[in-house]
Amino acid sequence: MLLKFNFFLLTAILYIPFTVWSQTTDSISDPQEINPVNINAYFSQQPILELTSAAQTISPRLIEAQQTTTLIPAINTVAGVRMEERSPGSYRLAMRGSLIRSKFGIRNAKIYVDDFPLTDAGGNTYLNLLDPAAINAIHIIKGPDGSLYGANSGGVINIAPNGFDVRKNHSSLLLSGGSFGLFQEQLSIQRKVTDNYSFSFDQSFTRSDGYRDNTALNKKTFQTAHRWKYTPKNELRFFALYSDLGYRTPGGLTQAQMDENPRMSRPAAGSNPGAKEQQAGIYNKTFYGGIAHHAQLNNKLSHTVSIFGSNTDFENPFITNYEYRTENNLGLRTYFSYRNEDMQHFQWQMQLGFEGQKGWYEMENFGNEQGKASELADHDNLYNTQYSFFYRAMAKIFQRWTMEGSLGLNHSKVRYRQHYPEIENPSGNITFGSIWMPRIATSYLITDRFAVRGSISKGYSTPTNEEIRPSDRIINSSLLPETGTNYELGTRLETNSRRFIADLSIYHYKIKNGIVEQLNDNGEVYYLNAGEIKQNGVEASIWAFILTPKRERFIRAMNLHSSVAYNHYRFGRYNVNGNDFSRNKVTAVPNWVWTNTFLISFPKKFGLNLSHNFTSAMPLNDANNAFSDKFHLVQVKGTWNMRLKNKQQLQFFAGVDNLLNERYSLGNDINAFGDRFFNPAPTRNYYGGMKVTL
Repeated sequence: MLLKFNFFLLTAILYIPFTVWSQTTDSISDPQEINPVNINAYFSQQPILELTSAAQTISPRLIEAQQTTTLIPAINTVAGVRMEERSPGSYRLAMRGSLIRSKFGIRNAKIYVDDFPLTDAGGNTYLNLLDPAAINAIHIIKGPDGSLYGANSGGVINIAPNGFDVRKNHSSLLLSGGSFGLFQEQLSIQRKVTDNYSFSFDQSFTRSDGYRDNTALNKKTFQTAHRWKYTPKNELRFFALYSDLGYRTPGGLTQAQMDENPRMSRPAAGSNPGAKEQQAGIYNKTFYGGIAHHAQLNNKLSHTVSIFGSNTDFENPFITNYEYRTENNLGLRTYFSYRNEDMQHFQWQMQLGFEGQKGWYEMENFGNEQGKASELADHDNLYNTQYSFFYRAMAKIFQRWTMEGSLGLNHSKVRYRQHYPEIENPSGNITFGSIWMPRIATSYLITDRFAVRGSISKGYSTPTNEEIRPSDRIINSSLLPETGTNYELGTRLETNSRRFIADLSIYHYKIKNGIVEQLNDNGEVYYLNAGEIKQNGVEASIWAFILTPKRERFIRAMNLHSSVAYNHYRFGRYNVNGNDFSRNKVTAVPNWVWTNTFLISFPKKFGLNLSHNFTSAMPLNDANNAFSDKFHLVQVKGTWNMRLKNKQQLQFFAGVDNLLNERYSLGNDINAFGDRFFNPAPTRNYYGGMKVTL
């Protein structure tokens, strides 16, 4: 009964006449123009109104309107997507699911930078290596799609970097500082050298002492992107990123410890020392690069191929051990695309392609004596192979009815070698087999501004390296992939002027062999399959020009973006260690998440961004006998832009995070031993700075 009530409540909220806009502006103080909304999805840019899936684009303007050191506020504006940060630099991301697999990273989503998969062969994604200022746009497709993008059970994110779509020469330098020792410097140079060649160079440095003890952050990034159309029908794109990231990890606290002193790091307990004593932290040096070639073979047939790879030196002093990892990845993605748009009333296209990755990973674990590696405890190698063949066909009839179907054949296997300690059978293979992943979907424009859509898609997510060989360092060869089928219906509505746009999605996703996290007595993680997980959800988003741009008013323009997600997630049959958790709420999933963003423009180039995030209580363990508190997070950022000579611009900005001074935990430890669930987030804090644009 409650689910039905919540559904009708969301529907009523949605169809207040609110709907989506896109703007062409440089800052939140400039008046906005209302433009069509497009998204890069399924091999092309297309109107979001006609898309067959739930999707959203995050513009650089929205990223800049928030605090520029992190992507969290911008990404959390998307209904059904939730990002957390246990300490500065430590990202976690959930797309239509819980964070139960993502305590130390990003697991069941597939993330690309243009045509280059950022998700590696081992299934992990180091999203925290990217600098927000070096991103041109973020395109998010929600819901599982193993037919085109390989292993994922939550959705796909495609990040457009600076440099591939430079429309004019642009350079900027940003300097800012704030509470808890925050300092940030960002340099961006974008050049359109000729009509056929453009490039960008982005560099950043960020440091912070952090709110809690043992939470220092030090991050340096260098990124460059180049696009060269060397003939009218051939184009090269090159992308490279180097990131040197280091941050301390404070560890989880019990409720009593958080009430006593939320700024403390995890203290010693029993035979285990504390996080500060062990200098617990993450140190990651990664080089990532890729080159892509696009050839228009004739007026209908094109071919795209990209080669990419990465090298990572990873170091993790932990409470109970000291880990070193060397990770190397190499991959290829290629596809042919055929488009026939000769007839106005019947247009169709199809794509056929392949994506594959190979990974070489070496892990060594030593004892940890107050932040120094001691004797060798474990030494293993993992060799990952993942590949998929995919095919997609799409037809558009009378410019109203879109039908598409896609099919992928996914294959994944892991070979391992245990060097130390010596065992009887040191080598082995873990084969997840080959699995067919279909998707069928349709969208129909009932009117020019109102569309309905539906889809059925298969999700598939193999265990990652960190789940096969977790922090207990026992290789788990019995862990099975998550699979499931997602059924979804949705609508989109926009007014003729595009002053309002609305989006509604309803989905049912039943996962088999759901992977969940457990902790042993030493606080070390291991994973197991929980059986069934039933995910039922409703997502609604509205965008509105409450006040359209007018220079005569004091408030020249006001935009609203509001999104809400209701999650009815339950375990199916789930028994572990003699405990029956069947039909319990899925761990780390709040029933409700509601976000609101106001962008307001004033005279004299003043702008104001108000952001609100409500997250309801959520269970912190599978038994559902410990819950986090609900919280309201309010953030405010103001800007003032000054025009200098020759179109140069100087911007001053200042902001407040956690305006209401809420005491909350952003990034809880799931199923934590000793009830150490909580990672307290900063209380009210401030930042400010300046940005010069040339």
